[in-house]
Amino acid sequence: MSGETITLYEAIGGDETVRALTRRFYELMDTLPEAARCRAIHPQDLSGSESKLYDYLTGYLGGPPVYVEKYGHPRLRARHFGAPIGAAERDEWLLCFSRAMEETIANSKLREIIWAPVERLAQHMQNREE
Repeated sequence: MSGETITLYEAIGGDETVRALTRRFYELMDTLPEAARCRAIHPQDLSGSESKLYDYLTGYLGGPPVYVEKYGHPRLRARHFGAPIGAAERDEWLLCFSRAMEETIANSKLREIIWAPVERLAQHMQNREE
């Protein structure tokens, strides 16, 4: 064994996979009836949201720190505070993310590794009670 460590970003396929994941995530959010509440708190044009999520996930998964270079520290909770995120919106977001990962990240163990912190992050974004 070489003892070489790779990042999740590299393990899932790098830029190509992160782009596919974010693209599919927003396609699902835009089309799934069961994601309507989550979709409603996003802008009509999702391209800016998709670009920012791509930038964020790239660094979050161990790739280049694109988001930080463009926007500074993520401060995700503060940046999302203006959007009313309750349990329904959070769960719909997670549904879209889970399905997008299933469709774009082949390795189930890697999906599992990514899921736990993403789920905690989504919980942290909730800013209102139902």
